[in-house]
Formats: sequence, structure tokens, C-alpha cells
Amino acid sequence: MKKQVLFAENTREALVYPFLFVFLLWIIWFAQETNLVELNQFGLLPRSLEGLIGIITMPFLHSTIDSAHLLSNSVPAYFLMAGLIYYYKPIALKVFVLSWVLTGIVLWIIADNTGARHVGFSGVIYALVSFLFLSGILRKFIYLQVLSLLVVFLYGSLIWGIFPTKEPISWEGHLSGLLVGIFLAYIYRLEGPQRVKFAYEIEKEMGIEPPDLEGIYNEKLALAQEKERSLAENQAPVYVYYYETKNVKLPPETDQ
Repeated sequence: MKKQVLFAENTREALVYPFLFVFLLWIIWFAQETNLVELNQFGLLPRSLEGLIGIITMPFLHSTIDSAHLLSNSVPAYFLMAGLIYYYKPIALKVFVLSWVLTGIVLWIIADNTGARHVGFSGVIYALVSFLFLSGILRKFIYLQVLSLLVVFLYGSLIWGIFPTKEPISWEGHLSGLLVGIFLAYIYRLEGPQRVKFAYEIEKEMGIEPPDLEGIYNEKLALAQEKERSLAENQAPVYVYYYETKNVKLPPETDQ
């Protein structure tokens, strides 16, 4: 079995790629904010052919009212992508792309078409949160379990974002991302880093059961005891006589 380990060389990719992506989000936002381009029409419009393009473009776009929307997404986006690349490098790209596309598809299906377009990266953030959390649990790998606990500690409060609110927040996008992350964690549970298995676990999976040493010892002990009892029962009785000698006066000898 090929042993999978966490390579130190993943660090550079884990630090650089998320930074470049977040930087791209800020460039797009700045271009909109300064009226260099108008991209709001590329937001996702649920259950509309016109809004299908938003499945791809929605995560790139953020509210231009102020920078709070993008700022609130930038920090978790960076750290979650960094964790995904560092710990799950073999499947990181697949998970990221599927989180992006599937979240948009689910949102396009389940959200009501009220005329409002959905924008923002938060749906993908919810997908990454649920993927990283559940993956660490399913793999039973101590390093990934620590990452799961860290994700819960930092972003556990995000769970409230999947419920409807009066605020203009795409809770359907959050719910879509959460469900997609759970789905991907299960689908890819056997790919990427895995806990190193002990020899007895591999033998058990192959149907090779280790010898029951204690059972063998007890069986031999029972046979030995049974043999001793059998010999004791079949052996002929042995009689032992004890006698004492006394000084007896014999009559004097006479010559004949």
C-alpha cells in the first residue's frame, strides 16, 4: 500500500494560490466600484435560462454598495482554500471546481426567482467548510480531525446562515454550499490523504484474521488438564502397607 503523507512542499501552493484568487476578486470588485465595467447582470438568476451564466460567474461578483461583503468573504476564502490545497492537494482542484459549479446548480434549482440576482463567494465557502469538517471525521486521520475542529471553531457560527432571514442574504446559496460540501466529502472519502493503517487492520480487510493466541493457550491448557484427569481415573489403585517390628523373645535353641 502506498503511504500518503503531508508534503512540506504543499506550503508554497497553499499560501500563493489562495492569495492570487482573493486578489483577483478584489480586482473585479474594484473595476465595478470605479465603473470600469458593469457585471451585475452576470449574477445568478434562479430558474431562468438567462441566469444560468451565474453558475460560473456568481462567485466572482460581490456587492458594490461597500467593501463589507467582499471583505467578509476574503479571509475565510483564503484560509479554507489554503487548508484544502495543503491537506488535500491530490483532489483539491476537483473539490474546488465541483464546489463552485454544483453550489451554483443547486442554488439555481432551489431558490425562488424573485428577480434578484445572487452574487458572492459565500456559497463556495460553505461548501469548503462542510467538506473540510466532514472529511476529517470520515478519514479518522488525526491531522485532518484537528483541521476539522479548527474549522468548526473559526466558522461554526456560519451554520446560522443557512436559515431564512429578513436581511438580503442568499441563505439558499449558503444551504446549497453546505449540502454540496457534505456530498463531496462522502464521494471523495477514499481519495486524498488517508490514515496510515496498522498491519492487523490490513489483514482484517483482506480476510486474514490474526491467530487467537489466548484462545489457543486456553485450549491447550484445557486439554492438558483433561488428560491428567483421565490418567488419574484409569490408573490401578496402589496399596501401601505399613507394619512395625516388635522384639519377640524366641525360645533357646537346643542341640538335636
